[in-house]
Amino acid sequence: MIYVLIGVSGYLVILLFDIMLLKKIGRIKFLLWMLGSGLMVYSITMVCLNSDRISMPSWTTWLGWVMFGTGVIFITYSLFINLPFRKTYVSKDTGSTLIRTGFYALCRHPGTYWVNLFMISFIFISKSRLTLVEAPVFIMVNTILVIIEDRYIFPKLFPDYAEYQRETPMLIPNRKSVHTYLESLKRKASI
Repeated sequence: MIYVLIGVSGYLVILLFDIMLLKKIGRIKFLLWMLGSGLMVYSITMVCLNSDRISMPSWTTWLGWVMFGTGVIFITYSLFINLPFRKTYVSKDTGSTLIRTGFYALCRHPGTYWVNLFMISFIFISKSRLTLVEAPVFIMVNTILVIIEDRYIFPKLFPDYAEYQRETPMLIPNRKSVHTYLESLKRKASI
């Protein structure tokens, strides 16, 4: 259970990363982001390796790997390509550029889907009994973090966030956001 708490502390460090952005303290943001992400990865790894196993059909392992691979592709795109990596995570500048294209045209927090996909994939891949606890805890804590970001951090960080909130759903895409997403893909393809 200590490993689950370590992972939750990673989410708290990511919240601190967001607060540093809000306070315009960009000097340590990369370290905070790396520490928070590292704590979560360490937690997941240790839970998968150090827990009793549950019995599942062998095909679930393959399903888990497909889910994991899909999650890697989409979270990489969402967090490191769709968002400008250097400006978002590395540079000392805290930036205030709001991205509304790609997955961010579908919903304001697309990474939530990929985190959920990861957590479910770890259940199938590792068959670790403790992942049955860790996955719902991480999904819940990630959702709470997204709500805090959406209500308190991002409206202060991005000047036009209120307009983005009106135009784009928080988590569940709607017809309008799907249309906007498809249009952003067409514009990108024509460039």
